[in-house]
Order: sequence, then structure tokens, then C-alpha cells
Amino acid sequence: MTVTINKALYDEQGYIIIPNLIPPETFEALKEACEHATAKTRTGSWPHRRTVGRQFPPFDDSNPDSWGVQHLMHPDLEEPAFAEWYTSDALINAAKELLQCNEDELQMELFNLLINPLEHDFALRWHRDDVRENATAEEEVIALGLWTHGVQWNTALYEDSCLYIVPNTHKLSRTELQRAQSMTQVPPANPLDMPGAMQVTLQPGETVFYNNNILHCGSYNSKQRRATLHGCMGDTRGGSTRAKNVLQHGLLWMTEDRFRDRLNERGKRMLQALVDMKKGVQGDLGYSQVN
Repeated sequence: MTVTINKALYDEQGYIIIPNLIPPETFEALKEACEHATAKTRTGSWPHRRTVGRQFPPFDDSNPDSWGVQHLMHPDLEEPAFAEWYTSDALINAAKELLQCNEDELQMELFNLLINPLEHDFALRWHRDDVRENATAEEEVIALGLWTHGVQWNTALYEDSCLYIVPNTHKLSRTELQRAQSMTQVPPANPLDMPGAMQVTLQPGETVFYNNNILHCGSYNSKQRRATLHGCMGDTRGGSTRAKNVLQHGLLWMTEDRFRDRLNERGKRMLQALVDMKKGVQGDLGYSQVN
């Protein structure tokens, strides 16, 4: 199935919604893999998770409730459907079009799962993934100008209305009113109070690609089932610009042969690009945000 991608619209507003990136014959396999991964996380047999009460890395075990499953392609999770889809023609072609790069310039990065907590509603504050909330307008403009070599996405397996964004803010510093509502560590009571905000609703099988330095937040309803594939890819022309945002999630396992050996040839090439970026940075890069 051919998917039409409006690159100009993506560049203008900072996001775009695309249907049908999961082939019908793959959809049920991914749902089943997500059910297994979620069950392992909720029962404690899979330790790599996003913890209720922690909005950003590093995550911990301070709360038994979870809002995400980390490292879907990890060999210990034993769900090959995830790596197969991450390296699928449909997803790769979409990333290439949005990044305007060749396939040999694609860089493997993160692939996680966003789920509904069971015991607590949970929310993320307004933020940009790799720009701190106290950045000046000038610092924001510089950081946003560098952030053109990666793309992030959410692919919903069930209807999902958790994401809120402010279109166009991937290239603009915040207004004073927007700054006032995004300087706090506290999530908003009503995300639509943010000037310019909109709620993104995805139907099953739809994907929203977005620049993850767009101003955005999330609101998780514990009563609404959620299984949304959450990943990103980079472009090697960006050098190490994405290193902190990616490596802060703890990706040592991705350098092991037992992971590489399970990938197809396309995946191995993309993984090597990530390994090369990791080798090119020195010391502890720290974290993009603070909890």
C-alpha cells in the first residue's frame, strides 16, 4: 500500500498524521506482542519501564504502576515482531521522506510502548524533549535550529487521545503566555489552556510523526486502554546532536552481538550508525530533562 506523505505540511506545523503504516497481516501480531510486553511489565518480570511519578529518564521503581514499556527490541523480551516492524518498508520509507535522507543515512534509535497506568491517572508537563524549560528565547531558537536530523512517532493500536501539541512551536520560541505555562514541573490541569494547543486523536493504525522539540504534553487515563508504539529514528548527517536525547535511555544492550545477530541487514546497518554515534561522544552526557 502506497502512503502519501506531505513533507511540506510536516515542516510547517511540526507534525503529520499518516494512516496504514502497519500492514493488515502485521497488525494483530503487533497487538499480541504489546499485550505480552505489557503483561510482563505489570507483573514485574520486565524491569525496563516508565514509572508513574517519573516524567522523564532516569526512571526508577518508586511506584509499581507504569505508563510505558522500554526497549521493545531487547532480545530478552523475546518479541521479534517489534524489530521486524521498526525495519519495515512502510516505516523506513516514511522516515526517509520526512528526513529527506537516504536509507544508508538512517540511524536506529528508540522503540518503546506507551500504555495506560492501572491505578493512577498520570500526566506529563508541557516540554520540549531536548530543550530545558528555563531556556531563554535565544537559546530555544538555537536549539530548535539544530533539531532537524530526527523524527519521532506514536502509532496507536487502540484509539489514543493522550498527546497534546502546540503546532509550529518546533521552530518558534515560546510566547510569554506559553512560557508561563511551561516553566513549571507540574502537569497542566487542562492542557487546552495552553495558547495554541490542540489534542491529537489517533484511530487504530494511525501514526503521528512529530518533531519532538515541538511543545507538547501528555495525559494518561487509567481507565482507557492504551498501547501506542513510540519510537524515533535519526539521520547520521546530524552527527552527535541527538546523542543525549537518545543515549539517556540506557542503550548498552544494543551494542551486544546477541541483539545485532537478530536483526535483518537493514537493521544491522541502522544499528551500526547508532553505535558509531555512541563511540563519537565522550563522558556522561546527563539527561535532557529533570523530574
